[in-house]
Amino acid sequence: MTVKNNIIKTNRGNLDYNKKTLIMGILNLTPDSFSDGGKYNDLESAIKRAQEMEAAGADIIDIGAESSRPYSERVGAAEEKKRLIPVLKEILKVTTVPISIDSYKSSVMRAALEAGASIVNDISGLRFDEKMAETAAEFSAPVIIMHIQGRPENMQDNPSYQNLIFEIKDYLWEGIKIAKKAGIEDQSIIIDPGIGFGKKQIHNLQILNRLDSFKELNYPILIGTSRKSLIKFINKNKVNERLFGTAATVSTSILKGANIVRVHDVAEIKKVAVMTDAVKWEGEHGQ
Repeated sequence: MTVKNNIIKTNRGNLDYNKKTLIMGILNLTPDSFSDGGKYNDLESAIKRAQEMEAAGADIIDIGAESSRPYSERVGAAEEKKRLIPVLKEILKVTTVPISIDSYKSSVMRAALEAGASIVNDISGLRFDEKMAETAAEFSAPVIIMHIQGRPENMQDNPSYQNLIFEIKDYLWEGIKIAKKAGIEDQSIIIDPGIGFGKKQIHNLQILNRLDSFKELNYPILIGTSRKSLIKFINKNKVNERLFGTAATVSTSILKGANIVRVHDVAEIKKVAVMTDAVKWEGEHGQ
């Protein structure tokens, strides 16, 4: 398998991750997300935030309407669509970058793709809803296949592994096979080892330390560490004090092979990514 030219094709243009880390800005339309729950769950503030992130350099905007934080409560597809679709339609009118939808429900994803969304971001790695892969394939939408152990409501109940990296890789590879069987092309597959999703903090650190081993799967790697409890574990920071810890994990991830970073603080992390990219690429290949 060869992913050609480091390009991800979307309905809003190509995403080129050749010598550039892509920035995915997070927009939660939820009352209970761990970092910004309730902050952007009205139309006006959500639209304003999407515009701010694009202006700050976001290459993708990732919208979620159901929290997947540890021990969060599930919401039905009807409620998720009610939160998501009207806002999505308005954001599409005022932005130009691809819009990713953070959901594991195929009916929600179908409604979002019909409205004009670009990318499927599935925390279950195409497992929770067997129709997710075929829905993405029908719309020729790129998919982000993430690893999770358990489900959000129980994933932090003492997660354990015999061989952490091998087991995550195996899960991701099975998700890739599900995607390809449904007709999703190699150039439309992105992998995410799932920081914080069924992992102890030592697991998260090990994933970051060995992130380059995931390059063996030969698909672009997305990493999401932004403001997560891993940073609290190390630096003892409150949620709104985790920018520097996030920046350190982002820079580390890029040097270890990440192609996309999913973040809340787009403007600040964009600068981190640009500097780290210069070290990684110009430092290695410059004359």
